[in-house]
Amino acid sequence: MTANPPVSRRVLLKGLGVTVALPWLESVASAAPAAAKAAPKRFACMFIGDGISPPHWWAKGEGAQMELGSSLEPLAPFRDKLNVIQGLFNREGDGGHARCTGNILSGAKLERGRTIKGGVSMDQVLAKHYEEETPQPSLVLGCEQPVSGFHESQYSMVYASHISWRNGDSPVPIELYPALAFDSLFGGKAGKLHGSILDDVLEQAKDVSGKVSGADKQKVDEYLASVRETEARVQRLNKMAKDDTAVPADKRPPAGQPKDFREYSRLMCDIIALAFQSDRSRVATLLMSRDLSGMVYPFLGVRDDHHSYSHDNEGKSYQAIVKCHIEQYAYLIEKLSKMREGTGTVLDNSCLMFVSEHWNAHNGTRVPLVLAGGLGGALKTGRTHDYLKAGNDKRKLCSLYLTLMDKMGLELKEFGDSKERLAGI
Repeated sequence: MTANPPVSRRVLLKGLGVTVALPWLESVASAAPAAAKAAPKRFACMFIGDGISPPHWWAKGEGAQMELGSSLEPLAPFRDKLNVIQGLFNREGDGGHARCTGNILSGAKLERGRTIKGGVSMDQVLAKHYEEETPQPSLVLGCEQPVSGFHESQYSMVYASHISWRNGDSPVPIELYPALAFDSLFGGKAGKLHGSILDDVLEQAKDVSGKVSGADKQKVDEYLASVRETEARVQRLNKMAKDDTAVPADKRPPAGQPKDFREYSRLMCDIIALAFQSDRSRVATLLMSRDLSGMVYPFLGVRDDHHSYSHDNEGKSYQAIVKCHIEQYAYLIEKLSKMREGTGTVLDNSCLMFVSEHWNAHNGTRVPLVLAGGLGGALKTGRTHDYLKAGNDKRKLCSLYLTLMDKMGLELKEFGDSKERLAGI
């Protein structure tokens, strides 16, 4: 009897022009050495524009005893997976709108006027590092439309609308449609099929399930269920947009962009989770709201736009807006924490960063930032850090980026305005 062929840790199932990559699998039916290959490491950044609510943004203590301010309360179930970092400094992003956002992931000095000039963002540096290992180097997603023109500071609003930059003068285009982001993970064919993209590959998946360990079989089943669920939500969203006869045809919102911010951001988080779980991509950014944001949140009972409320950032309305953004971050943390991978979870092998460009209105001297996940044990978690009194040269945002890239296997001599690693991380 012929033995079953070996199963690779990366399994590609193909059908009807669609490729579905299964998750990283711990077991391998082959004559390869017994030592298991380390799970991949991933990085994602979630961004809120216009700052946070300072009196409610704090943390102290460690592990299960960590105390969190009210803005960070949604993260309480994940205390032991966090690094809450206070007092970081983005030298070239200090003061005013636009410039603080345009360099939040690069630390580059931006140029005023019509010429766009900045620097490559760290997510794209990582994407370049992984480009030969994943089908899609990075996901660059957003929930708010970019804007053009100039701020009164003479900085282009291009800076205010993008956090991911492929080089100094070119931001990476933001994907605003969950359906198209979903399609991009599966070869661009999913949206063109009438049925599910999974229907044509389920038999192959069942065959794979019979050749791997019980734990990996469960992982395959969970992954396919996640794909099915996300696909169904995207299809349902498109159908709702198409059937919305209450909106005149010439005024109908583009299909696939939910009106409710919570639904919108969680669909995007689902896409990131699928990309990480399947190892289709290891790098992602999600701009939930841009600088000078015009987002509105009727479900919070607030009537004005995001940016207007940010000028009263200690008020209850802006507190609610910030906490709502943290809830979306907590949603992605929880999603990855339930995805088994080896002896841990996808979250354990990832670093999810939540960041804003301002501490409060027009003040970039302190960068509010939280990390979740342990990068396969390279990043100790369950900690709080305060660098505010360390001196500007010892609290650079780009020093953190150098440290994180080190832990992801990419060592650089310098990045942005820093040549040193951030102590204590």
